[in-house]
Amino acid sequence: MRTIALAVAMLSAAGCAHAAAPQGPVRTEKATFRVVEVVGGLENPWGMAFLPDGGMLVTERPGRLRLVENGKLRAEPVKGGPEVYARGQGGLLDVALDPAFAQNRRIYLSYAHAEGGKTTTRVMRARYAPEGLSEQKVIFSAEPMIQSSAHFGSRLAFGTDGTLFVTVGERFVARQDAQNLATDLGKVLRITTDGTAPPDNPFVGREGARPEIYTFGHRNPQGLVVDPRNGRVWEQEHGAMGGDEINLLKPGANYGWPEVAYGKNYDGTTIGTGRSIAPGVEAPVFYWDPSIAPSGMTLYLGDRFPGWNGDLLVGALKYQLVSRLDLDEEGRVVKEERFLEGALGRIRDVRTGPDGLVYLLTDEDPGGLYRLEPVTEAG
Repeated sequence: MRTIALAVAMLSAAGCAHAAAPQGPVRTEKATFRVVEVVGGLENPWGMAFLPDGGMLVTERPGRLRLVENGKLRAEPVKGGPEVYARGQGGLLDVALDPAFAQNRRIYLSYAHAEGGKTTTRVMRARYAPEGLSEQKVIFSAEPMIQSSAHFGSRLAFGTDGTLFVTVGERFVARQDAQNLATDLGKVLRITTDGTAPPDNPFVGREGARPEIYTFGHRNPQGLVVDPRNGRVWEQEHGAMGGDEINLLKPGANYGWPEVAYGKNYDGTTIGTGRSIAPGVEAPVFYWDPSIAPSGMTLYLGDRFPGWNGDLLVGALKYQLVSRLDLDEEGRVVKEERFLEGALGRIRDVRTGPDGLVYLLTDEDPGGLYRLEPVTEAG
């Protein structure tokens, strides 16, 4: 248990002061921008989603869903959210809008749930209104529940076919379960909006395998994005001491953890077989060593930063930066650029807004929501 406490502390410790946005323009290789604080005063914000009316929903890990409207944070949280396990790395995590939100007003929340001394990652569906949530229904609960306060995942992303991808960590103490198809731990899952497994999932009908599994062999995935142009699913996960990964997911594929990985355990010992590549294991598209502790990410497809078009923008907790991964047409990383290092604090999430601007959340108390706005050299 001491090892768990150490790992949780390493991932969550980094100053508590609220960072001010950098003054003046920030110049990078392919863009110059200013950082604008949209709202501050958030408590460990984790995920965000953009509403059709221009507002935003932001989750706070202690268990609150917040509404940002007209550039201001509504004083009262949105009522009707789930009861969450807000200890260690647990709490209220991601939020996603239904693809048909304009018609059904449905949102999805992922969170840590506790029961009988054990915990798991859950997904709730609810009908949203600014006054509160209604028609709440838990559509998925990862199995099995275990005693751990770490590695819940959990990002949500809708596929181009309307199915929902959910990431679940291996819970730190059950790392071998990432290779066990009889559990949801250490997996990326694919479910329908009612929580069932689509019939074309790769392990449907396989004896001893959970049908919701899409890929396995993951450690603690906290970044997930679907390319709307081609349906490609990009996933990011924390390594241990080194070995953070960017993966391009293939249905049914094994991504290695904890047998095959880059980096080492926190105590310096070898991970699994000690190999970083092996037959039958999908290699990452990109990895970081030493670890930057990556978190939320976006695939930038907007028109406000043309130099970033088609690139991945990844937030980092440990190094407190944004990593831009320049992708070629085949999905290979040809270059990495880092910016905003130490300027704002721990970057928990990165998203592209409907306006084509880039939005960041800082996992601090107080934390903030920031917007990157392009400027000309004269501006």
